[in-house]
Amino acid sequence: MKKITFFILLFTVVGFINAQECVECHNKVTPKIVSDWELSKHKENQIGCDNCHGTSHSTMTDYSKAEIPTPETCKVCHETQVNQYRKGKHAIAWAAMKAMPTAHMQPMAMMEGQKGCGGCHKIGDKGPEEISKLKSNGSVFGHASCDACHTRHTFPKKEAQQPQACQTCHMGFDHPQWEMYSGSKHGVRFLLKQNGTLPATTAAPTCQDCHMSNGNHEVRTAWGFLAVRLPMPEDKQWTNDRVKILQALGVLDPKGNPTKLVDIVKAADVARLTQDSWQVERDKMISVCSNCHSENFAKGELAKGDDMIRNADRLMAEAITIVENLYKDKIIKKPENYAYEFPQLLTFHDAPTVIEQKLFVMFLEHRMRTFQGTFHGNPDYALWYGWSEMQRDLTEIKELAEDMRLKAKMK
Repeated sequence: MKKITFFILLFTVVGFINAQECVECHNKVTPKIVSDWELSKHKENQIGCDNCHGTSHSTMTDYSKAEIPTPETCKVCHETQVNQYRKGKHAIAWAAMKAMPTAHMQPMAMMEGQKGCGGCHKIGDKGPEEISKLKSNGSVFGHASCDACHTRHTFPKKEAQQPQACQTCHMGFDHPQWEMYSGSKHGVRFLLKQNGTLPATTAAPTCQDCHMSNGNHEVRTAWGFLAVRLPMPEDKQWTNDRVKILQALGVLDPKGNPTKLVDIVKAADVARLTQDSWQVERDKMISVCSNCHSENFAKGELAKGDDMIRNADRLMAEAITIVENLYKDKIIKKPENYAYEFPQLLTFHDAPTVIEQKLFVMFLEHRMRTFQGTFHGNPDYALWYGWSEMQRDLTEIKELAEDMRLKAKMK
């Protein structure tokens, strides 16, 4: 332990001494980077530029040699947080993005260039092969970005503890948690506490209070991003509905057997595949909720979210079956890259027909809002932006399918 402490001390002192040269130049070139660093705990603790960016860049012309910090860089001082992060869903965000079939059809600027999906999923741990590929393509982006939450170059803990720190990524089309939270009673009380309307001791949970309890960087949820899980429930109808959704996700084949995509689902951790893995996360959330509510109340409210998933799955499975039957009856031609005669929910806007695109919106936007709105305590999102829209989607899908069948008969 003494050797490690000595190494860190030597590492920081040398870096801090060299930082004076960096500041001299960067005060002229990028003054706001310098002013941010001067406000930071890094400066206070004598963490210099070299400690994060290496020593290869030392002149006005070799700036491309400056290293971009990775979790390994941060781990020198923040080992506990990095280890926690690597057990959670943020660490696999890049892999989850790459697992989506449509990711490979998007402009590079949106993915590796981080102007679209990559802009949020950059928080994921890319791994050595991906880093090597990015660097060979001339990308300045390397590994996972701790600064997705701890904005450079101040990297403030207080900023990362505010719910607004989550807003950039957790908003919009498929996961508007910010909108749900900020309009919920939890969010309203927090904003009122912030502006002084409510006392500072008022119970007003933030995103971090619920999902990063006690500062734990292992962010996970019981249902996972797609709200599909194993084992199957005792409710036979829900089992059948969930099988249909898993088939449309490409995880189960027409006979209900696992496909090769199961390995990708495991790697991307987008679903809970055992009762134990689900229960562990549910128990954690009940414990968190019990800080403000009774345990029975917490269990009851979370059970309502489970029930909304069950009801949403009924609508979703019915819609999938309608489109599936269009494949079987040759009304829709199966794309060559589809393994089975199922609509593919994760093809997103690249789905080949309007009815399949309607199905993708029903799944990724409206089904998400139905159960996420329930879990985040926002009735308007659960009903009008979620459940009501799913009902409308199903009506449109039925009508579109009927029109397609009529046109096919007239040929």
